[in-house]
Amino acid sequence: MPQERERDVIVVGAGPAGATAATILAQQGHDVLLLDRDNFPRDKACGDGVPAGVFRIMRRLGMDDKIESAEARGELYRVTGMRITSPKGNVIAADFEVTDDNHSCVVPRTYFDAIIQQHAIDSGAEFRIASVKEPLLENGRVVGVRVQANGSTTAIRSKVVIGADGVTSAIARGLRPKQKRHADDHRAIALRAYIHDLETYPRQVEFFLYNEILPGYAWIFPTGDGEANIGLGMRLDMFRKLDGDLKQMLQAFLNLPDIKKRVRRGGEISKVRTWQLNFGSQKNLQSAYDGAILIGDAAGLINPITGGGIHNSMISAELAAQTINEALVAGDTSRKTLRAYEQDTHEELWPSMKRSYFMQRWLLKFPALVDFLIVRAQENGSIAQTFLAKL
Repeated sequence: MPQERERDVIVVGAGPAGATAATILAQQGHDVLLLDRDNFPRDKACGDGVPAGVFRIMRRLGMDDKIESAEARGELYRVTGMRITSPKGNVIAADFEVTDDNHSCVVPRTYFDAIIQQHAIDSGAEFRIASVKEPLLENGRVVGVRVQANGSTTAIRSKVVIGADGVTSAIARGLRPKQKRHADDHRAIALRAYIHDLETYPRQVEFFLYNEILPGYAWIFPTGDGEANIGLGMRLDMFRKLDGDLKQMLQAFLNLPDIKKRVRRGGEISKVRTWQLNFGSQKNLQSAYDGAILIGDAAGLINPITGGGIHNSMISAELAAQTINEALVAGDTSRKTLRAYEQDTHEELWPSMKRSYFMQRWLLKFPALVDFLIVRAQENGSIAQTFLAKL
């Protein structure tokens, strides 16, 4: 099997988590190889909601010009508020705090991921299209990866490997035994599609909590005038009990009277895709190993109530890059050193994960309680703001 020169860092997966980590480490002067099985731009199944915190990270890393250029091309659709519809049809709405430097957007991942991936390249990381099959192990230590490209398999060595290759991560599968992976009640399944000719609330994202999908929700996230990302998701263990069909569930959502009347000329559905999500609410999952770290969806850092993962992914990428930089400078990439990343992510993300999982597990199991809270929120603006902030 042919081999290449040893790299400082190999990042597997060039989505937001992997590209962010690659950007930071390349900017610090490390030899970074960024691998992905797809070329960019490419589609990625997602709700496409990108919160303000993500853009703050991007600007810190020097992507101001890229953000402004994408917005000028119409790829970023700014949103200024949120609407939540309860099982009985009660609605609360609230505006986000929006400034030029603090705004959320709906951005198809075809565009969004390409921005960060290109910035990693511009920062000095080498990008290559290759399918990573497994981590390269020697005496229990990760020393690189095995990749397949152009019909041949190659071993590429590195001092550290970052697994950022999503929920189906080859790196995570190679390092986490089956009994130490996410259980179904800490996972979700979702379906996304794009729809044309739908009446939307301009600049507002919508969440729908209704009996047939709790604990979970459906969404309408506008991407422009009359166009939106629509979809639904629910906890995987509940979905298995239903023995349901996500496409049929989406059609049932579109046939709800309040939704059906908003569809003009029958609507046009495209790019229907399903995917699974791993919540960050399961305790004691290892994400640092001798010579390797898992970040983003590969680590399982999805918010249990919103299903959002981009912001958490990029936070984990920043923390991983900080730990890896210190480890490389010290010449020690053992788990003992890299586990500082586990501690940092726990301190940064666990409190929110714990609260969100509590709300998902208890509040959304009781539709009457959801309706009660939304009615109260209609009467009290401060309650609305608190409720929306947690969502």
